[in-house]
Amino acid sequence: MKILYGVQGTGNGHISRAREMARAFSQLGVTVDFHFSGRPAEHYFDMECFGDYHTARGLTFITEHGKVNQWKTLRQNSLLGFWREVRAMDLSGYDLVLNDFEPVSAWAARRQGIPSLGLSHQSAFLYDVPKEGESWLDRKLIRHFAPTDQQLGLHWYHFGAPILPPIVPRHTDSPPQSDGSVLVYLPFEGLDKVLEMLSRFSAVTFYCYHPSVRQNYQQDNVHVCALSRTGFHQRLAVCDGVIANGGFELPSEAIALGKKLLLKPLQGQYEQLSNVATLELMGLAVGMHSLDAAAIRNWLDSHSPGQVIWPDVALAVARWLQQDNRPSVDALCQSLWEPVSFPEPVLETVADFGPESGSSSERSLITGTY
Repeated sequence: MKILYGVQGTGNGHISRAREMARAFSQLGVTVDFHFSGRPAEHYFDMECFGDYHTARGLTFITEHGKVNQWKTLRQNSLLGFWREVRAMDLSGYDLVLNDFEPVSAWAARRQGIPSLGLSHQSAFLYDVPKEGESWLDRKLIRHFAPTDQQLGLHWYHFGAPILPPIVPRHTDSPPQSDGSVLVYLPFEGLDKVLEMLSRFSAVTFYCYHPSVRQNYQQDNVHVCALSRTGFHQRLAVCDGVIANGGFELPSEAIALGKKLLLKPLQGQYEQLSNVATLELMGLAVGMHSLDAAAIRNWLDSHSPGQVIWPDVALAVARWLQQDNRPSVDALCQSLWEPVSFPEPVLETVADFGPESGSSSERSLITGTY
Protein backbone atom coordinates (compact mmCIF):
# COMPACT_ATOMS: atom_id res chain seq x y z
CA MET A 1 0.00 0.00 0.00
CA LYS A 2 1.28 3.43 -0.97
CA ILE A 3 0.12 6.15 1.44
CA LEU A 4 0.09 9.93 1.29
CA TYR A 5 -0.25 11.43 4.77
CA GLY A 6 -1.72 14.95 4.83
CA VAL A 7 -1.03 16.89 8.05
CA GLN A 8 -2.39 20.25 9.20
CA GLY A 9 0.62 22.43 10.01
CA THR A 10 -1.15 25.13 12.03
CA GLY A 11 0.09 24.57 15.57
CA ASN A 12 2.33 21.68 16.56
CA GLY A 13 -0.14 19.06 17.82
CA HIS A 14 -0.94 17.59 14.40
CA ILE A 15 2.78 17.43 13.56
CA SER A 16 3.56 15.74 16.89
CA ARG A 17 1.00 13.02 16.10
CA ALA A 18 2.45 12.65 12.61
CA ARG A 19 5.91 12.10 14.11
CA GLU A 20 4.56 9.17 16.08
CA MET A 21 2.84 7.78 13.00
CA ALA A 22 6.10 8.21 11.04
CA ARG A 23 7.89 6.26 13.79
CA ALA A 24 5.30 3.47 13.59
CA PHE A 25 5.35 3.25 9.79
CA SER A 26 9.17 3.19 9.83
CA GLN A 27 9.14 0.43 12.45
CA LEU A 28 6.93 -1.67 10.14
CA GLY A 29 8.95 -0.84 7.01
CA VAL A 30 6.05 1.07 5.38
CA THR A 31 6.99 3.95 3.07
CA VAL A 32 4.77 7.02 3.47
CA ASP A 33 4.94 10.41 1.74
CA PHE A 34 4.08 13.40 3.95
CA HIS A 35 2.30 16.59 2.90
CA PHE A 36 1.90 19.61 5.21
CA SER A 37 -0.03 22.84 4.88
CA GLY A 38 -1.09 25.71 7.13
CA ARG A 39 2.17 27.60 7.77
CA PRO A 40 5.06 28.99 5.69
CA ALA A 41 7.55 26.29 4.69
CA GLU A 42 10.40 28.03 6.53
CA HIS A 43 8.51 27.88 9.85
CA TYR A 44 8.57 24.08 10.17
CA PHE A 45 11.27 22.65 12.46
CA ASP A 46 12.56 19.22 13.59
CA MET A 47 11.11 17.59 10.47
CA GLU A 48 13.87 15.06 9.71
CA CYS A 49 11.66 12.03 10.40
CA PHE A 50 9.36 12.98 7.49
CA GLY A 51 12.03 12.63 4.83
CA ASP A 52 11.41 14.52 1.59
CA TYR A 53 8.08 16.02 2.68
CA HIS A 54 6.01 18.50 0.67
CA THR A 55 4.30 21.71 1.77
CA ALA A 56 1.45 23.88 0.54
CA ARG A 57 -0.17 27.07 1.75
CA GLY A 58 -3.54 25.41 2.39
CA LEU A 59 -5.94 27.08 4.80
CA THR A 60 -5.27 28.28 8.33
CA PHE A 61 -6.68 30.34 11.18
CA ILE A 62 -5.33 33.75 12.21
CA THR A 63 -5.13 34.44 15.95
CA GLU A 64 -4.47 37.65 17.89
CA HIS A 65 -4.33 38.23 21.66
CA GLY A 66 -5.60 34.76 22.51
CA LYS A 67 -8.57 34.85 20.11
CA VAL A 68 -9.37 33.76 16.56
CA ASN A 69 -9.53 36.87 14.33
CA GLN A 70 -12.31 35.83 11.95
CA TRP A 71 -11.92 38.84 9.64
CA LYS A 72 -8.17 38.32 9.13
CA THR A 73 -8.75 34.59 8.74
CA LEU A 74 -11.15 35.25 5.85
CA ARG A 75 -8.95 37.95 4.33
CA GLN A 76 -5.67 36.00 4.41
CA ASN A 77 -7.03 32.69 3.09
CA SER A 78 -7.39 32.63 -0.69
CA LEU A 79 -10.02 30.10 -1.77
CA LEU A 80 -8.91 30.48 -5.39
CA GLY A 81 -5.29 29.77 -4.43
CA PHE A 82 -6.42 26.84 -2.31
CA TRP A 83 -8.38 25.31 -5.17
CA ARG A 84 -5.36 25.69 -7.45
CA GLU A 85 -3.31 23.68 -4.93
CA VAL A 86 -6.02 21.01 -4.85
CA ARG A 87 -6.07 20.72 -8.64
CA ALA A 88 -2.26 20.66 -8.86
CA MET A 89 -1.87 17.74 -6.41
CA ASP A 90 -1.36 14.48 -8.32
CA LEU A 91 -2.41 11.43 -6.30
CA SER A 92 -1.99 8.86 -9.06
CA GLY A 93 -0.21 5.82 -7.68
CA TYR A 94 -1.45 6.30 -4.11
CA ASP A 95 -3.75 3.70 -2.58
CA LEU A 96 -4.81 5.79 0.42
CA VAL A 97 -4.72 9.36 1.70
CA LEU A 98 -4.35 9.35 5.48
CA ASN A 99 -5.40 12.76 6.75
CA ASP A 100 -4.98 14.77 9.96
CA PHE A 101 -7.32 17.70 9.20
CA GLU A 102 -5.27 18.80 6.15
CA PRO A 103 -7.59 20.26 3.48
CA VAL A 104 -5.49 20.17 0.28
CA SER A 105 -4.88 16.41 0.26
CA ALA A 106 -8.41 15.69 1.54
CA TRP A 107 -10.10 17.62 -1.27
CA ALA A 108 -7.63 16.30 -3.86
CA ALA A 109 -8.46 12.73 -2.79
CA ARG A 110 -12.18 13.43 -3.10
CA ARG A 111 -11.70 15.04 -6.52
CA GLN A 112 -9.58 12.14 -7.85
CA GLY A 113 -11.53 9.30 -6.23
CA ILE A 114 -8.68 8.12 -3.98
CA PRO A 115 -9.79 6.42 -0.72
CA SER A 116 -9.21 8.64 2.33
CA LEU A 117 -9.17 8.10 6.08
CA GLY A 118 -9.31 10.89 8.65
CA LEU A 119 -7.17 10.30 11.74
CA SER A 120 -7.49 13.38 13.93
CA HIS A 121 -8.90 14.87 17.08
CA GLN A 122 -11.28 16.92 14.91
CA SER A 123 -12.82 13.69 13.60
CA ALA A 124 -14.04 12.96 17.13
CA PHE A 125 -16.31 16.01 16.92
CA LEU A 126 -18.31 14.35 14.16
CA TYR A 127 -19.77 12.17 16.92
CA ASP A 128 -21.73 12.77 20.12
CA VAL A 129 -18.90 14.07 22.33
CA PRO A 130 -19.02 16.98 24.81
CA LYS A 131 -19.03 20.30 22.94
CA GLU A 132 -18.82 23.88 24.14
CA GLY A 133 -19.71 26.96 22.10
CA GLU A 134 -20.40 25.08 18.87
CA SER A 135 -22.00 27.14 16.09
CA TRP A 136 -23.56 26.23 12.75
CA LEU A 137 -20.31 27.34 11.06
CA ASP A 138 -18.24 25.13 13.38
CA ARG A 139 -20.31 22.08 12.41
CA LYS A 140 -19.82 22.85 8.72
CA LEU A 141 -16.05 23.36 9.13
CA ILE A 142 -15.58 20.07 10.97
CA ARG A 143 -17.41 18.21 8.20
CA HIS A 144 -16.12 20.01 5.14
CA PHE A 145 -12.73 21.58 5.97
CA ALA A 146 -10.88 18.30 5.28
CA PRO A 147 -13.54 15.71 4.28
CA THR A 148 -12.61 12.02 4.19
CA ASP A 149 -14.40 8.78 3.31
CA GLN A 150 -13.95 7.35 6.82
CA GLN A 151 -13.02 8.94 10.14
CA LEU A 152 -11.12 7.74 13.19
CA GLY A 153 -11.37 10.27 15.98
CA LEU A 154 -8.89 10.70 18.84
CA HIS A 155 -10.09 11.74 22.29
CA TRP A 156 -9.66 11.17 26.02
CA TYR A 157 -12.70 8.85 26.07
CA HIS A 158 -14.50 6.92 23.33
CA PHE A 159 -18.09 8.09 24.10
CA GLY A 160 -19.40 4.91 22.45
CA ALA A 161 -18.14 6.01 19.01
CA PRO A 162 -15.25 4.96 16.70
CA ILE A 163 -12.83 7.09 18.69
CA LEU A 164 -9.30 6.04 19.66
CA PRO A 165 -7.14 7.09 22.63
CA PRO A 166 -4.60 9.87 22.02
CA ILE A 167 -1.41 9.34 20.04
CA VAL A 168 1.51 10.36 22.26
CA PRO A 169 5.30 9.81 22.27
CA ARG A 170 6.25 6.46 23.77
CA HIS A 171 8.58 7.90 26.43
CA THR A 172 5.46 8.91 28.34
CA ASP A 173 5.03 5.45 29.95
CA SER A 174 7.79 6.27 32.46
CA PRO A 175 6.97 6.95 36.15
CA PRO A 176 6.07 10.59 36.88
CA GLN A 177 8.93 12.87 37.97
CA SER A 178 8.87 16.43 39.30
CA ASP A 179 11.47 19.12 40.02
CA GLY A 180 8.78 21.62 41.10
CA SER A 181 8.97 23.73 37.94
CA VAL A 182 6.03 24.70 35.72
CA LEU A 183 6.07 24.41 31.92
CA VAL A 184 4.21 27.19 30.09
CA TYR A 185 3.16 27.02 26.43
CA LEU A 186 0.71 29.76 25.43
CA PRO A 187 1.60 30.46 21.78
CA PHE A 188 -1.59 32.42 21.09
CA GLU A 189 -1.00 34.88 23.93
CA GLY A 190 1.29 37.90 23.82
CA LEU A 191 4.62 37.04 25.42
CA ASP A 192 4.78 40.30 27.41
CA LYS A 193 1.43 39.58 29.06
CA VAL A 194 2.45 36.02 29.89
CA LEU A 195 5.76 37.09 31.44
CA GLU A 196 4.09 39.86 33.46
CA MET A 197 1.66 37.32 34.90
CA LEU A 198 4.31 34.70 35.71
CA SER A 199 6.57 37.27 37.41
CA ARG A 200 3.96 37.64 40.17
CA PHE A 201 4.82 34.14 41.40
CA SER A 202 8.47 34.74 42.23
CA ALA A 203 8.85 31.56 44.29
CA VAL A 204 8.01 29.35 41.29
CA THR A 205 10.39 28.50 38.45
CA PHE A 206 8.69 28.66 35.05
CA TYR A 207 9.94 27.48 31.67
CA CYS A 208 8.00 29.46 29.07
CA TYR A 209 8.22 28.37 25.41
CA HIS A 210 6.89 30.85 22.84
CA PRO A 211 7.07 31.06 19.02
CA SER A 212 8.22 34.71 19.15
CA VAL A 213 11.43 33.79 21.01
CA ARG A 214 14.58 33.29 18.93
CA GLN A 215 17.18 32.88 21.69
CA ASN A 216 16.81 31.52 25.22
CA TYR A 217 17.13 33.95 28.13
CA GLN A 218 16.08 34.28 31.78
CA GLN A 219 13.85 37.00 33.19
CA ASP A 220 13.70 36.80 36.98
CA ASN A 221 11.99 33.48 37.81
CA VAL A 222 11.09 32.68 34.19
CA HIS A 223 13.29 30.81 31.72
CA VAL A 224 12.11 32.10 28.32
CA CYS A 225 12.75 29.51 25.61
CA ALA A 226 12.67 29.27 21.84
CA LEU A 227 10.67 26.37 20.42
CA SER A 228 12.64 23.14 20.61
CA ARG A 229 11.03 19.72 20.48
CA THR A 230 13.84 18.04 22.42
CA GLY A 231 14.13 20.75 25.07
CA PHE A 232 10.37 20.99 25.44
CA HIS A 233 9.92 17.27 26.06
CA GLN A 234 12.79 17.25 28.54
CA ARG A 235 11.09 19.99 30.55
CA LEU A 236 7.70 18.27 30.23
CA ALA A 237 9.12 15.06 31.69
CA VAL A 238 10.35 16.71 34.91
CA CYS A 239 7.96 19.62 35.53
CA ASP A 240 5.27 19.67 38.22
CA GLY A 241 2.55 20.98 35.95
CA VAL A 242 1.68 22.59 32.62
CA ILE A 243 -0.05 25.87 31.76
CA ALA A 244 -1.22 25.80 28.15
CA ASN A 245 -3.96 26.60 25.69
CA GLY A 246 -6.76 24.13 25.05
CA GLY A 247 -5.20 21.99 22.32
CA PHE A 248 -5.32 18.22 22.34
CA GLU A 249 -1.81 16.81 21.98
CA LEU A 250 0.03 18.58 24.82
CA PRO A 251 -2.67 17.82 27.44
CA SER A 252 -2.66 14.19 26.26
CA GLU A 253 1.11 13.94 26.84
CA ALA A 254 0.87 15.73 30.18
CA ILE A 255 -1.89 13.37 31.37
CA ALA A 256 0.25 10.39 30.34
CA LEU A 257 3.05 11.77 32.52
CA GLY A 258 0.79 12.50 35.50
CA LYS A 259 1.22 16.28 35.26
CA LYS A 260 -1.43 18.67 36.53
CA LEU A 261 -2.92 20.98 33.90
CA LEU A 262 -4.13 24.59 33.83
CA LEU A 263 -5.66 25.37 30.44
CA LYS A 264 -6.75 28.64 28.83
CA PRO A 265 -8.74 27.89 25.65
CA LEU A 266 -8.30 30.00 22.55
CA GLN A 267 -11.42 32.20 22.56
CA GLY A 268 -13.60 31.76 19.48
CA GLN A 269 -12.22 28.26 18.86
CA TYR A 270 -14.89 25.80 19.88
CA GLU A 271 -12.58 22.78 19.70
CA GLN A 272 -10.37 24.27 22.43
CA LEU A 273 -13.38 25.39 24.47
CA SER A 274 -14.77 21.84 24.23
CA ASN A 275 -11.42 20.28 25.14
CA VAL A 276 -11.10 22.31 28.32
CA ALA A 277 -14.73 21.67 29.28
CA THR A 278 -14.23 17.91 28.76
CA LEU A 279 -11.07 17.73 30.86
CA GLU A 280 -12.70 19.77 33.62
CA LEU A 281 -15.67 17.38 33.63
CA MET A 282 -13.29 14.43 33.82
CA GLY A 283 -11.33 16.07 36.62
CA LEU A 284 -8.10 15.94 34.61
CA ALA A 285 -7.52 19.70 34.24
CA VAL A 286 -8.46 23.15 35.54
CA GLY A 287 -9.64 25.79 33.08
CA MET A 288 -9.40 29.58 33.01
CA HIS A 289 -10.78 31.95 30.36
CA SER A 290 -8.21 34.72 30.87
CA LEU A 291 -4.70 35.07 32.31
CA ASP A 292 -6.08 35.00 35.83
CA ALA A 293 -3.63 35.36 38.73
CA ALA A 294 -6.11 33.94 41.24
CA ALA A 295 -6.71 30.86 39.09
CA ILE A 296 -2.97 30.31 38.71
CA ARG A 297 -2.40 30.71 42.46
CA ASN A 298 -5.10 28.17 43.34
CA TRP A 299 -3.83 25.75 40.72
CA LEU A 300 -0.24 25.99 41.95
CA ASP A 301 -1.45 24.78 45.35
CA SER A 302 -3.31 21.79 43.85
CA HIS A 303 -2.15 18.24 43.15
CA SER A 304 -2.09 16.12 40.01
CA PRO A 305 -5.28 14.05 39.52
CA GLY A 306 -3.15 11.06 38.52
CA GLN A 307 -1.56 9.41 35.52
CA VAL A 308 -3.32 7.84 32.52
CA ILE A 309 -1.07 5.70 30.31
CA TRP A 310 -2.25 5.53 26.71
CA PRO A 311 -1.45 2.49 24.52
CA ASP A 312 0.72 2.70 21.39
CA VAL A 313 -2.12 3.89 19.15
CA ALA A 314 0.20 4.90 16.30
CA LEU A 315 1.66 1.40 15.95
CA ALA A 316 -1.77 -0.23 16.26
CA VAL A 317 -3.23 1.97 13.49
CA ALA A 318 -0.21 1.42 11.22
CA ARG A 319 -0.53 -2.36 11.65
CA TRP A 320 -4.28 -2.18 11.09
CA LEU A 321 -3.79 -0.28 7.82
CA GLN A 322 -1.30 -2.92 6.62
CA GLN A 323 -3.74 -5.82 6.94
CA ASP A 324 -5.50 -7.12 3.84
CA ASN A 325 -8.50 -8.27 5.88
CA ARG A 326 -8.69 -5.55 8.50
CA PRO A 327 -10.65 -6.10 11.70
CA SER A 328 -13.59 -3.77 12.12
CA VAL A 329 -13.09 -0.25 13.42
CA ASP A 330 -15.05 -1.27 16.52
CA ALA A 331 -12.59 -4.13 17.13
CA LEU A 332 -9.64 -1.75 16.74
CA CYS A 333 -11.18 0.72 19.18
CA GLN A 334 -12.02 -1.98 21.73
CA SER A 335 -8.49 -3.41 21.66
CA LEU A 336 -7.00 0.02 22.36
CA TRP A 337 -9.37 1.07 25.15
CA GLU A 338 -9.20 -2.21 27.07
CA PRO A 339 -5.82 -1.53 28.73
CA VAL A 340 -6.59 2.12 29.61
CA SER A 341 -6.95 2.68 33.36
CA PHE A 342 -8.29 5.96 34.76
CA PRO A 343 -8.02 7.32 38.32
CA GLU A 344 -11.16 6.51 40.31
CA PRO A 345 -12.47 10.14 40.40
CA VAL A 346 -12.39 10.18 36.57
CA LEU A 347 -14.47 7.00 36.41
CA GLU A 348 -17.05 8.63 38.66
CA THR A 349 -17.41 11.75 36.49
CA VAL A 350 -17.17 10.24 33.02
CA ALA A 351 -20.25 8.10 33.66
CA ASP A 352 -22.35 11.26 33.95
CA PHE A 353 -21.72 12.69 30.48
CA GLY A 354 -21.17 9.72 28.15
CA PRO A 355 -23.86 8.53 25.72
CA GLU A 356 -24.82 5.97 28.35
CA SER A 357 -25.23 6.64 32.05
CA GLY A 358 -24.57 4.97 35.34
CA SER A 359 -22.76 1.69 35.70
CA SER A 360 -23.14 0.73 32.02
CA SER A 361 -21.08 3.74 30.93
CA GLU A 362 -18.43 2.93 33.50
CA ARG A 363 -18.43 -0.68 32.36
CA SER A 364 -17.97 0.32 28.71
CA LEU A 365 -14.97 2.47 29.69
CA ILE A 366 -13.29 -0.41 31.49
CA THR A 367 -14.05 -3.21 29.03
CA GLY A 368 -13.92 -1.25 25.77
CA THR A 369 -17.39 -2.42 24.70
CA TYR A 370 -19.71 -0.18 22.70
